[in-house]
Amino acid sequence: MIHPAKSIRTFIGAKDYEESIRFYEVLGFNVRSVSPNMSVVFIKQSIAFYLQDAYLKSWCENSMIFLEIENDLESYWEAIKVLGLPDKFPGTKLSTIQHNDWGNEFFLHDPAGNLWHFGIFN
Repeated sequence: MIHPAKSIRTFIGAKDYEESIRFYEVLGFNVRSVSPNMSVVFIKQSIAFYLQDAYLKSWCENSMIFLEIENDLESYWEAIKVLGLPDKFPGTKLSTIQHNDWGNEFFLHDPAGNLWHFGIFN
C-alpha cells in the first residue's frame, strides 16, 4: 500500500508552556497557537511538531526528536550556541558535536527535558 501522507508530527510536552514557547521562538522556530493548551511549532513549512501544555516527567524526559540537517552541522551548532539557551532557560543543555560512524550530531535538552538530536548522516 502507498500511503498518501503529507507530513508527520510528533507531540511533546512542556513543563512551563509559556517558557517552552519562548524557548522555541528564540531557537528560531515559528510557534502558532491552535488552542489554549497546544501550539504547532514550525521548523520550516514542511517540518513541524505539536507543543502541548502538558507535563509528565517520565514522558518528557524520555522524548527524543531527531532533526536531520541538510549540511554544515558545525555552523548550525555555532548558531545555536550563540543563542545562550542554557543561560536563558534553566534546565536546558547543549552538547558538543559527537562524531559517530554513521554521521555527526549534537544534543539539546529543552526546558521540559525533551531531547533534541541535530545531526547529519555520512
